Amino acid sequence: MPDVQITIGGRSFEVSCQEGEEVYLQSAAGLLDAEASHLVSQIGRLPEARMLLMSGLMLADKTAGLEERLQEAQTALDAAKTELESLKSAPMPEPEKVEVPVIPKVVTDSFAELAARAEAIADEVEKKAQV
Repeated sequence: MPDVQITIGGRSFEVSCQEGEEVYLQSAAGLLDAEASHLVSQIGRLPEARMLLMSGLMLADKTAGLEERLQEAQTALDAAKTELESLKSAPMPEPEKVEVPVIPKVVTDSFAELAARAEAIADEVEKKAQV
């Protein structure tokens, strides 16, 4: 078992852990140290046992709050999954019938004829303007 040197609240401790768990121990010690350092900065020097107890209680309080938020998020996720499944299993809505007005061919032919006449008149006006 490897021994790891950790510092909590300005005090050093040597702790043993399983092989490969050193990083996790350092991370946990960092969390505990942050709480202990906060206590020490507010209160001053505390007995070691009290500092560790108070730091642990503060971390436990934060953990309880996070667990509550996690449970709320899990409940919301479950509700969203249930709604998604009900939407997936619901029958597809009937397609809407959309009617598109059709312009009669006689109208489009009339517009084409008017356009041709307008171009012819424009050509005549242009020729007379050049003379």
